[in-house]
Amino acid sequence: MTISERLITNEMIAYDLLMTAKAGVKCYAAAITETPTYELRTMLQRQLDDAIGAHEQIMNYMMNKDWYDPYEVQNQLKLDFKNAKAALRDS
Repeated sequence: MTISERLITNEMIAYDLLMTAKAGVKCYAAAITETPTYELRTMLQRQLDDAIGAHEQIMNYMMNKDWYDPYEVQNQLKLDFKNAKAALRDS
């Protein structure tokens, strides 16, 4: 299957972006705990704040589109299952 034949939806792209944003937040938080200087911790804290803000924007976008539901676990599981099936179908 060629790339042009794969069905990549906006929902899948947004979900991937959300997961990437979450990973970035975790990495900045870990880096802050390992940083020996105040100046570097301050810079990383600003980057962490920006990463959290980006995550919030992506999450709100997805929630408004009904692509992400952090409040209803059963509904989110259905969304995750649907995305997993799509990913397997397109691989």
